[in-house]
Amino acid sequence: MFNVYPYQQSLYNGHDTRSFMPGPGGFPGGPGGGPGGFPGGPGGFPPPPPQGGMGPGPGGSSPGAPQSPPPSFIPPEPAVAPFAVDPGSIRGCLFRNTYIWQDNGDQYWMFLTHVGRNSISGFRWYGIGPVGFWLFFGLDLRRIRQFTCF
Repeated sequence: MFNVYPYQQSLYNGHDTRSFMPGPGGFPGGPGGGPGGFPGGPGGFPPPPPQGGMGPGPGGSSPGAPQSPPPSFIPPEPAVAPFAVDPGSIRGCLFRNTYIWQDNGDQYWMFLTHVGRNSISGFRWYGIGPVGFWLFFGLDLRRIRQFTCF
């Protein structure tokens, strides 16, 4: 059997995220010991980033991680799901708190800093309510079932 997805699938917290979670060096599954290239952290989360957050690296033009947590509520999922999420539809969420529902059931807050032709990137909130941290994260647009931004 062959992998029908053109990107690496990774297991994180016991389920397939089908997303790009950079390990050391910026590659999924890189050295680091844990799934997706992260060493194990408390409660199954990756360890918190160094002071100042993790960004796209030297030469990156994206701003750093937000300095405050996302809203403390979970918005209701829109009733009508689009057939596909295209870059134009999610571009309006740049530099805003955006709630993502993935096709595999994952849902979380993101702060988008880049929208590409096939993917998005920015900072994903790892935590519950105001306790947690932002970590640089990328996701294929085909993995998004629904989104809403504030």
